[in-house]
Amino acid sequence: MTDPGVLKQLQDRYEIPGGLRFEAGPKGLIRAVVATPQAGAQVYLHGAHVTHYQPRGERPVLFMSAHSWFEPGKPIRGGVPIVFPWFGPRASDPSAPAHGFARLAEWHMESATQAADGSVTLVLGLDAAKATNPAWPHAYELRYRVGVGGTLGLFLEVRNTSDGAITFEEALHTYLAVSDVRRVSIAGLAGADYLDKTDGMRRKTQGPDPIRITGETDRVYLNTQTTCVVDDPAGGRRLVVNKQGSDVTVVWDPWVAKAQAMPDFGDDEWPQMLCIETCNAADHAVTLPPGHRHEMRATIRSEPRYGGDPRCRAHVS
Repeated sequence: MTDPGVLKQLQDRYEIPGGLRFEAGPKGLIRAVVATPQAGAQVYLHGAHVTHYQPRGERPVLFMSAHSWFEPGKPIRGGVPIVFPWFGPRASDPSAPAHGFARLAEWHMESATQAADGSVTLVLGLDAAKATNPAWPHAYELRYRVGVGGTLGLFLEVRNTSDGAITFEEALHTYLAVSDVRRVSIAGLAGADYLDKTDGMRRKTQGPDPIRITGETDRVYLNTQTTCVVDDPAGGRRLVVNKQGSDVTVVWDPWVAKAQAMPDFGDDEWPQMLCIETCNAADHAVTLPPGHRHEMRATIRSEPRYGGDPRCRAHVS
């Protein structure tokens, strides 16, 4: 259960009347509820996890599984999980948690501010005193800025506070909400080399046409710094993911069999989601000297697409 004293402390220190409040979410996990003139959002202290972003008068931009656990020590399924300091399983230690420990840790609030246009920025932090693992025993500091306005701005900063260089992988594992993944297309990755995780990590090259999802898809696009645009005709919109400080883009949808194998994911939810992940991983893991910082950014926005089904653009509060 949530400690009422902790909630009160957060409210007393960070509340922005009409713009930011704190409450207990499912299973008592504390979340920040953001309301701006442009959009609403929810951010959990557990994993610094953004679970909701919805521009005013539009549908949610992020997908959330109805089967997510929302439990301490377990990841939240959907939204934007933070992957750090390794991507996927830890090769040197199979017992280490998949995708690292940052998404399982309780982050702390550092600040909350409101701009003149009403947009709100939260800053959350995590360091080695709060979360670490024997598979990666280094001193570090993470700072995560979440900007909620006409766009969703995500800024992950890693600082090396150890005595030697550190090497890490990272990702903003964004789950986008789509009308039907079988009917969308993805532009921005033409000509890029990728590792196909569904085909034994074979290295392939993307052709010139937009990507279509026709089966289980798990591709690690290398040396990619471009913007990705998900065209969703049935949904009447495009979802745009712009990034900086990232050299890898992952495109993922579990399709039928993998969805059925995940205990925190509905068997029939896979058509409603598509992951476009902002990453540094594999060939592009980051090596950071002592005292240095690295920042990775993703900006996500929804824009109208003419010619879609107008019923899909109806107001959703």
